[in-house]
Amino acid sequence: MAGRRATPRAGRIGIVVSRFHETVTTRLLEGARRCLAERGVPDARVDVAWAAGAWELPVLVRGMLQRKGGYQAVCALGAVVRGETPHFEYVAGEAARGLMSLQVEFGVPVGFGVLTTDTMEQALARAGGSAGNKGYDAIAAALDAAAVLGARDARSR
Repeated sequence: MAGRRATPRAGRIGIVVSRFHETVTTRLLEGARRCLAERGVPDARVDVAWAAGAWELPVLVRGMLQRKGGYQAVCALGAVVRGETPHFEYVAGEAARGLMSLQVEFGVPVGFGVLTTDTMEQALARAGGSAGNKGYDAIAAALDAAAVLGARDARSR
C-alpha cells in the first residue's frame, strides 16, 4: 500500500518548468529535484522541459503524456505574480484548468507547482524560502498519486 512517501518503482517522471519568473521557477525545480533524489528516483528517469510561461505549460505536459512509453507522473512548475492587469486571472486559471483536464484525460498524476501570488516576495517565500518549496510539494503529490495508481494497476492484473 502506498504510504506518505510513496514512489513509483519504475517509469519516467516529467517536469515542465516555466522560464517566466525564472528566479522563482529554478528554485521550484531545485525543490522538485531534491524530492526526487530523497525518494531514490535517479536523474536518468527524469525529463525536464522548459516552457516560455505558465500559459504554455499544459501543451508541453500534453506532449509528454502523449509520448510512447509515457510517464508515471508529470509536474508543472511556474509562477504567476499578480500585476496591474487582469492577465493574472486568465493565465493562472487557464493553466490550472488545462493541467487538471490533462490529468483526468490521461489518468496520469500532474503535480501542480504553479505559484499564484500577489507579490514576488510571496513567490520567493514559496520557492525555497520561509514558506517551504512548492516544487518539492508538487512532485511529492504526483509521486504519491502515481504510486497509488501503480498499486491499483498491479492488483487488477
